[in-house]
Amino acid sequence: MSPGDEHDSFGGVGGSGQTRTRLPEGNSGDVYGGARRPVRSSRSLITVVGVVVLLVAAIAFANRGGGAPADTAGTPPRKGASASDPTAATGVRPVKAKTGTIPTGYAHDEQGAQSAASNYAVALGSAEMFTLAGRGEIVSTVYASDAAAALQDDLDKAYGDKEILARIGLQEDGTAPRGMTFVSRAVPVGAKMEDYTEDRATVSVWYTSLFGLAGEGSKNPVSEAWYTDTIELRWADGDWKVTKSTQKDGPVPVGRDQRASGAQDMADAVGQFGGFTYAR
Repeated sequence: MSPGDEHDSFGGVGGSGQTRTRLPEGNSGDVYGGARRPVRSSRSLITVVGVVVLLVAAIAFANRGGGAPADTAGTPPRKGASASDPTAATGVRPVKAKTGTIPTGYAHDEQGAQSAASNYAVALGSAEMFTLAGRGEIVSTVYASDAAAALQDDLDKAYGDKEILARIGLQEDGTAPRGMTFVSRAVPVGAKMEDYTEDRATVSVWYTSLFGLAGEGSKNPVSEAWYTDTIELRWADGDWKVTKSTQKDGPVPVGRDQRASGAQDMADAVGQFGGFTYAR
């Protein structure tokens, strides 16, 4: 994600997605809590309740009859999922090894490639990418050595440019100003194998991204966006390594009728809820 208004989890190299920070409408002082969607009418509420009741009844009927849900009939379950639970997580036991804070040592199979891509997306979408030391450690860990050497200068320019950092609201060293908390997190929702051979894999990772500064007076409040990154991997030095990635927007879910949290609540949440280091 190229920093700032065009935030790309892989430094804009091969990416095409953009994250645009949209301030709430009707700014009433707190940029995090100024807007709320119109409340649904009672008729809409009755309709929603009716749909939920019908859905619960359908599920109960299917379970009683022992039949598979209609949307999975005739479709074989995904690898690792049962026919009765087609949306179950398909991950296997996580790797135990780490390089710094990044899980490494993935299995030399399709599951290992999906796990590597998901966790590398987390690392490359982290706030540490905006500091020189953090960026160097992450790039050397997740990229193949030849790809890292070729991309290092571009990544340093994308994440370390003083004008870009200032536009985001960060200091010249990539850290947040006093009293602010910098948030940059990629949270994978799922992964899909696009292509696989013994030593090459292409994996698409769908994720939501949180990006911005949390704190009173922030001009770049934390906002969310949705992306799918297609990550090309190569088996090198006994592990899966990134060689290239591209990005596209979405799929984007419909937002709920929830008021945005206040600046302090957001800052507290970021400090209290640690991010995950293993996504699959």
